Amino acid sequence: LRFPQKLWKMLESSKFQSVWWSEGGKCVAINKDLFEAEVLGREGQQVFHTQKIKSFMRQLNAYGFTKMQRNFQRSASLPEFLAEEAAASAHSQILYYYNPSFNRAHPWLLEMCKRK
Repeated sequence: LRFPQKLWKMLESSKFQSVWWSEGGKCVAINKDLFEAEVLGREGQQVFHTQKIKSFMRQLNAYGFTKMQRNFQRSASLPEFLAEEAAASAHSQILYYYNPSFNRAHPWLLEMCKRK
């Protein structure tokens, strides 16, 4: 399988907790630390041909995925602001990637995910 098919299969599997569909199936969400341990750190059963998150991200970029920034609305009150900061910090380990040809609702577009 090519990289996009492997990623799709992983997203559809219940075996992995570190990667999932977000934004209604339009983005790939990756918990960076958990992904490194759960997917890239697998001994003898590698899903991808790398053990480094940077190499995995280069593969995403090579297939036309772009990193999405999460924008949080900030509250004016100090207690709410501090709570939102804590949530954003926990969220910072989550990476979001988008590719218009990689959409859960349109699996036939997967064939258009080509390496640049």
